[in-house]
Amino acid sequence: MKLEIKETDINKAKSWSESVYLDDDLLLTEHINKAPMPTEPRKMNFILIGLCMKGQIEYRLDTQEININPGDMLIVSDKHIVDKYKPSPDMEGLCMILSVNFFHEIIKNVRDVNSLFIFSRSHPVIGLTTKEQETFKEYFHVIKHKIGDQDNFFRKDLIRTLLLAMFYDVGNIIYRFKETDKPQTRAEAILTKYIKMVEANFRQERRVGWYAQQLCITPKYLSEMVKAASNKTPNEWIDNYVTMELRVLLKNSSKSIKAITEEMNFPNQSFLGKYFKEHVGMSPSKYRKL
Repeated sequence: MKLEIKETDINKAKSWSESVYLDDDLLLTEHINKAPMPTEPRKMNFILIGLCMKGQIEYRLDTQEININPGDMLIVSDKHIVDKYKPSPDMEGLCMILSVNFFHEIIKNVRDVNSLFIFSRSHPVIGLTTKEQETFKEYFHVIKHKIGDQDNFFRKDLIRTLLLAMFYDVGNIIYRFKETDKPQTRAEAILTKYIKMVEANFRQERRVGWYAQQLCITPKYLSEMVKAASNKTPNEWIDNYVTMELRVLLKNSSKSIKAITEEMNFPNQSFLGKYFKEHVGMSPSKYRKL
Protein backbone atom coordinates (compact mmCIF):
# COMPACT_ATOMS: atom_id res chain seq x y z
CA MET A 1 0.00 0.00 0.00
CA LYS A 2 1.38 3.40 -0.99
CA LEU A 3 1.89 5.73 1.96
CA GLU A 4 0.09 9.04 1.50
CA ILE A 5 2.24 12.13 2.02
CA LYS A 6 0.15 14.88 3.59
CA GLU A 7 1.03 18.55 3.30
CA THR A 8 1.25 21.02 6.15
CA ASP A 9 1.24 24.80 5.93
CA ILE A 10 1.33 27.82 8.20
CA ASN A 11 -2.46 27.80 8.63
CA LYS A 12 -2.30 24.34 10.17
CA ALA A 13 0.62 25.42 12.34
CA LYS A 14 -1.54 28.20 13.82
CA SER A 15 -3.33 25.60 15.90
CA TRP A 16 -0.13 24.81 17.77
CA SER A 17 -0.20 25.65 21.46
CA GLU A 18 0.95 29.10 22.60
CA SER A 19 2.03 30.45 19.22
CA VAL A 20 1.87 34.03 17.92
CA TYR A 21 1.51 34.86 14.25
CA LEU A 22 1.38 37.62 11.68
CA ASP A 23 -1.44 36.98 9.20
CA ASP A 24 -0.60 33.90 7.13
CA ASP A 25 3.04 34.93 6.80
CA LEU A 26 4.86 34.30 10.07
CA LEU A 27 4.46 32.17 13.19
CA LEU A 28 6.61 31.99 16.34
CA THR A 29 6.42 29.53 19.21
CA GLU A 30 8.58 28.95 22.27
CA HIS A 31 6.81 25.66 22.94
CA ILE A 32 7.64 23.49 19.95
CA ASN A 33 7.51 20.51 22.31
CA LYS A 34 3.73 21.08 22.60
CA ALA A 35 3.15 20.97 18.85
CA PRO A 36 1.27 17.87 17.65
CA MET A 37 3.68 15.16 16.53
CA PRO A 38 2.88 13.86 13.02
CA THR A 39 2.46 10.11 12.74
CA GLU A 40 2.93 10.06 8.97
CA PRO A 41 5.24 11.80 6.46
CA ARG A 42 4.51 15.50 5.97
CA LYS A 43 5.55 17.75 3.11
CA MET A 44 6.51 21.21 4.37
CA ASN A 45 4.88 24.15 2.59
CA PHE A 46 6.76 26.75 4.62
CA ILE A 47 10.26 27.70 5.79
CA LEU A 48 11.12 26.62 9.35
CA ILE A 49 14.02 28.00 11.39
CA GLY A 50 14.43 26.52 14.85
CA LEU A 51 16.90 26.41 17.73
CA CYS A 52 17.17 23.39 20.02
CA MET A 53 17.87 24.54 23.58
CA LYS A 54 17.43 21.31 25.51
CA GLY A 55 17.05 17.59 24.79
CA GLN A 56 17.34 15.96 21.38
CA ILE A 57 15.30 15.48 18.23
CA GLU A 58 15.53 12.67 15.70
CA TYR A 59 13.70 12.67 12.39
CA ARG A 60 14.03 11.86 8.72
CA LEU A 61 14.29 14.65 6.16
CA ASP A 62 13.49 13.14 2.77
CA THR A 63 15.83 10.11 2.97
CA GLN A 64 18.37 11.59 5.39
CA GLU A 65 18.40 10.69 9.10
CA ILE A 66 18.82 13.87 11.17
CA ASN A 67 19.89 14.30 14.80
CA ILE A 68 19.54 17.65 16.57
CA ASN A 69 21.19 18.50 19.87
CA PRO A 70 21.21 21.57 22.16
CA GLY A 71 22.74 24.55 20.38
CA ASP A 72 21.85 23.28 16.91
CA MET A 73 19.95 25.44 14.44
CA LEU A 74 17.53 23.67 12.13
CA ILE A 75 16.49 25.10 8.75
CA VAL A 76 13.80 23.18 6.86
CA SER A 77 12.87 24.53 3.44
CA ASP A 78 9.62 24.03 1.58
CA LYS A 79 9.02 20.83 -0.40
CA HIS A 80 11.05 18.75 2.06
CA ILE A 81 9.33 15.69 3.52
CA VAL A 82 9.62 15.20 7.28
CA ASP A 83 9.01 11.77 8.79
CA LYS A 84 9.75 9.69 11.92
CA TYR A 85 9.86 12.79 14.17
CA LYS A 86 11.00 11.75 17.66
CA PRO A 87 11.73 14.49 20.23
CA SER A 88 13.08 13.51 23.62
CA PRO A 89 10.68 14.11 26.58
CA ASP A 90 12.80 17.03 27.82
CA MET A 91 13.15 18.75 24.43
CA GLU A 92 12.79 22.54 24.40
CA GLY A 93 13.33 24.99 21.59
CA LEU A 94 12.34 28.09 19.66
CA CYS A 95 10.62 27.81 16.30
CA MET A 96 9.98 30.40 13.59
CA ILE A 97 7.86 29.53 10.55
CA LEU A 98 7.52 31.73 7.45
CA SER A 99 5.34 31.34 4.40
CA VAL A 100 7.37 30.74 1.25
CA ASN A 101 6.13 33.97 -0.34
CA PHE A 102 6.92 36.09 2.73
CA PHE A 103 10.41 34.58 3.01
CA HIS A 104 11.29 35.24 -0.63
CA GLU A 105 9.69 38.69 -0.51
CA ILE A 106 12.19 39.63 2.20
CA ILE A 107 15.36 38.16 0.70
CA LYS A 108 14.65 38.36 -3.03
CA ASN A 109 17.06 41.26 -3.64
CA VAL A 110 19.83 39.95 -1.39
CA ARG A 111 21.65 37.53 -3.65
CA ASP A 112 24.40 36.37 -1.30
CA VAL A 113 21.96 35.58 1.52
CA ASN A 114 19.61 33.84 -0.89
CA SER A 115 22.45 31.63 -2.16
CA LEU A 116 23.42 30.72 1.39
CA PHE A 117 19.88 29.66 2.24
CA ILE A 118 19.92 27.49 -0.88
CA PHE A 119 22.99 25.75 0.60
CA SER A 120 21.00 25.04 3.76
CA ARG A 121 18.51 22.95 1.76
CA SER A 122 21.07 20.13 1.73
CA HIS A 123 22.65 21.06 5.08
CA PRO A 124 19.65 21.57 7.40
CA VAL A 125 21.45 21.40 10.78
CA ILE A 126 24.19 23.79 11.91
CA GLY A 127 25.83 23.93 15.34
CA LEU A 128 25.84 27.47 16.77
CA THR A 129 28.32 29.14 19.08
CA THR A 130 26.98 30.46 22.40
CA LYS A 131 27.06 34.00 21.00
CA GLU A 132 25.13 32.95 17.88
CA GLN A 133 22.51 31.21 20.01
CA GLU A 134 22.01 34.34 22.10
CA THR A 135 21.74 36.51 18.98
CA PHE A 136 19.00 34.27 17.53
CA LYS A 137 17.11 34.33 20.85
CA GLU A 138 17.25 38.14 20.87
CA TYR A 139 15.85 38.37 17.35
CA PHE A 140 13.14 35.85 18.23
CA HIS A 141 11.91 37.77 21.27
CA VAL A 142 12.06 41.22 19.61
CA ILE A 143 10.09 39.93 16.60
CA LYS A 144 7.59 38.23 18.91
CA HIS A 145 7.12 41.52 20.77
CA LYS A 146 6.55 43.41 17.51
CA ILE A 147 3.94 40.88 16.36
CA GLY A 148 1.98 41.77 19.49
CA ASP A 149 2.38 45.53 18.94
CA GLN A 150 -0.99 45.94 17.20
CA ASP A 151 -1.04 49.73 17.56
CA ASN A 152 2.17 50.25 15.60
CA PHE A 153 1.31 51.57 12.13
CA PHE A 154 4.61 50.24 10.74
CA ARG A 155 4.36 46.87 12.47
CA LYS A 156 4.69 44.65 9.39
CA ASP A 157 7.46 46.79 7.88
CA LEU A 158 9.36 46.67 11.16
CA ILE A 159 9.01 42.90 11.30
CA ARG A 160 10.24 42.58 7.71
CA THR A 161 13.28 44.70 8.57
CA LEU A 162 14.04 42.69 11.71
CA LEU A 163 13.71 39.44 9.76
CA LEU A 164 16.04 40.71 7.05
CA ALA A 165 18.63 41.64 9.69
CA MET A 166 18.22 38.19 11.24
CA PHE A 167 18.63 36.54 7.83
CA TYR A 168 21.94 38.35 7.38
CA ASP A 169 23.12 36.96 10.71
CA VAL A 170 21.81 33.47 9.91
CA GLY A 171 23.41 33.77 6.47
CA ASN A 172 26.72 34.55 8.14
CA ILE A 173 26.35 31.41 10.27
CA ILE A 174 25.67 29.36 7.13
CA TYR A 175 28.69 30.96 5.45
CA ARG A 176 30.93 29.98 8.38
CA PHE A 177 29.60 26.45 8.26
CA LYS A 178 29.92 26.29 4.47
CA GLU A 179 33.59 27.29 4.60
CA THR A 180 34.44 24.43 6.97
CA ASP A 181 32.16 21.81 5.43
CA LYS A 182 32.88 19.37 2.62
CA PRO A 183 32.86 20.72 -0.97
CA GLN A 184 29.55 21.16 -2.80
CA THR A 185 28.17 18.27 -4.76
CA ARG A 186 27.75 18.67 -8.51
CA ALA A 187 23.99 19.12 -8.05
CA GLU A 188 24.48 21.82 -5.38
CA ALA A 189 26.97 23.71 -7.56
CA ILE A 190 24.61 23.65 -10.55
CA LEU A 191 21.66 24.73 -8.37
CA THR A 192 23.62 27.72 -7.02
CA LYS A 193 24.60 28.85 -10.53
CA TYR A 194 21.09 28.28 -11.81
CA ILE A 195 19.43 30.32 -9.05
CA LYS A 196 21.84 33.22 -9.60
CA MET A 197 21.01 33.18 -13.30
CA VAL A 198 17.27 33.04 -12.63
CA GLU A 199 17.53 35.97 -10.21
CA ALA A 200 19.24 38.04 -12.90
CA ASN A 201 17.10 37.03 -15.88
CA PHE A 202 13.60 35.86 -14.82
CA ARG A 203 11.92 39.08 -16.01
CA GLN A 204 13.07 38.46 -19.58
CA GLU A 205 13.70 34.72 -19.80
CA ARG A 206 11.53 31.90 -18.48
CA ARG A 207 12.62 28.97 -20.66
CA VAL A 208 14.50 26.20 -18.85
CA GLY A 209 16.24 25.35 -22.13
CA TRP A 210 17.79 28.82 -22.26
CA TYR A 211 19.28 28.46 -18.78
CA ALA A 212 20.58 24.99 -19.62
CA GLN A 213 22.26 26.40 -22.72
CA GLN A 214 23.97 29.14 -20.68
CA LEU A 215 25.24 26.47 -18.27
CA CYS A 216 26.38 24.26 -21.19
CA ILE A 217 24.29 21.29 -20.06
CA THR A 218 21.11 19.66 -21.36
CA PRO A 219 17.68 20.68 -20.01
CA LYS A 220 17.17 17.12 -18.77
CA TYR A 221 20.43 17.16 -16.81
CA LEU A 222 19.64 20.61 -15.39
CA SER A 223 16.24 19.36 -14.24
CA GLU A 224 17.76 16.27 -12.61
CA MET A 225 20.43 18.26 -10.75
CA VAL A 226 18.10 21.05 -9.57
CA LYS A 227 15.50 18.53 -8.40
CA ALA A 228 18.14 16.47 -6.57
CA ALA A 229 19.56 19.50 -4.75
CA SER A 230 16.35 21.38 -3.93
CA ASN A 231 13.29 19.12 -4.34
CA LYS A 232 12.02 21.72 -6.80
CA THR A 233 12.00 21.64 -10.58
CA PRO A 234 13.70 24.43 -12.59
CA ASN A 235 10.26 25.67 -13.66
CA GLU A 236 9.11 25.87 -10.03
CA TRP A 237 12.08 28.11 -9.22
CA ILE A 238 11.32 30.38 -12.17
CA ASP A 239 7.62 30.56 -11.28
CA ASN A 240 8.52 31.37 -7.69
CA TYR A 241 10.58 34.42 -8.72
CA VAL A 242 8.07 35.59 -11.32
CA THR A 243 5.02 35.37 -9.04
CA MET A 244 6.91 37.06 -6.20
CA GLU A 245 7.90 39.95 -8.46
CA LEU A 246 4.33 40.27 -9.72
CA ARG A 247 3.03 40.37 -6.14
CA VAL A 248 5.50 43.12 -5.24
CA LEU A 249 4.68 45.18 -8.35
CA LEU A 250 0.93 44.86 -7.78
CA LYS A 251 1.09 45.77 -4.09
CA ASN A 252 3.94 48.28 -3.94
CA SER A 253 3.66 50.28 -7.14
CA SER A 254 1.06 52.36 -8.93
CA LYS A 255 1.94 50.83 -12.29
CA SER A 256 -0.97 49.69 -14.40
CA ILE A 257 -1.37 45.99 -15.11
CA LYS A 258 -0.57 46.84 -18.74
CA ALA A 259 2.73 48.41 -17.68
CA ILE A 260 3.53 45.43 -15.45
CA THR A 261 2.76 43.10 -18.36
CA GLU A 262 5.31 44.93 -20.51
CA GLU A 263 7.91 45.15 -17.74
CA MET A 264 7.69 41.41 -17.06
CA ASN A 265 7.71 40.54 -20.78
CA PHE A 266 4.37 38.74 -20.92
CA PRO A 267 2.78 38.61 -24.41
CA ASN A 268 -0.37 40.40 -23.21
CA GLN A 269 -2.49 41.16 -20.13
CA SER A 270 -4.68 38.13 -20.66
CA PHE A 271 -1.66 35.81 -20.56
CA LEU A 272 -0.36 37.49 -17.40
CA GLY A 273 -3.80 37.21 -15.78
CA LYS A 274 -4.04 33.47 -16.50
CA TYR A 275 -0.48 32.89 -15.28
CA PHE A 276 -1.05 34.84 -12.06
CA LYS A 277 -4.36 33.13 -11.30
CA GLU A 278 -2.83 29.70 -11.91
CA HIS A 279 -0.03 30.34 -9.39
CA VAL A 280 -1.69 32.66 -6.86
CA GLY A 281 -5.33 31.62 -7.07
CA MET A 282 -6.86 34.97 -8.02
CA SER A 283 -6.69 37.65 -10.70
CA PRO A 284 -4.07 40.45 -10.52
CA SER A 285 -6.77 43.09 -10.01
CA LYS A 286 -8.35 41.16 -7.14
CA TYR A 287 -4.94 40.62 -5.52
CA ARG A 288 -4.19 44.35 -5.79
CA LYS A 289 -7.40 45.17 -3.88
CA LEU A 290 -6.59 42.91 -0.90
